[in-house]
Amino acid sequence: MTRIDFYTHVADKIPVALRLTCKAWAQGMPVWLRVADDDMAAALDRLLWTHPQAEFVPHCLSDHDLAHETPIVIDAREQEPRSHRLLINLRSDHPVYFARFERLAEVVGLADHDVLPARDRYRFYQQRGFPITTHNLSTFRTQNP
Repeated sequence: MTRIDFYTHVADKIPVALRLTCKAWAQGMPVWLRVADDDMAAALDRLLWTHPQAEFVPHCLSDHDLAHETPIVIDAREQEPRSHRLLINLRSDHPVYFARFERLAEVVGLADHDVLPARDRYRFYQQRGFPITTHNLSTFRTQNP
């Protein structure tokens, strides 16, 4: 059964997604990043190439020719996921394929347009019996120590 973690009170979703991705990669876990749009995909792509925390994280966009063999995939196009280990959802709806994954990380911002749909997703998963853990990241630091 998919383990679901909600990361709430997030001021900026991209640094949180970056940290989750790097942590998963360090543990040898492939990641499917489901992002809201091309701008978010480009920002994550850029950070995964340049951020010191990322060091070397092999990644690409979901429509790239090598997506089927790349461990970290950034998806703004609703492609079919290749791996089924960790799904990081940065969109406001629940992914229809989430139950195929071992883990789902829901990253929730501060704005009402993000919080309200997240509450609906939480109830959706809860009503189906999925184990959910919530992490309040109101004090999350986006800078390196």
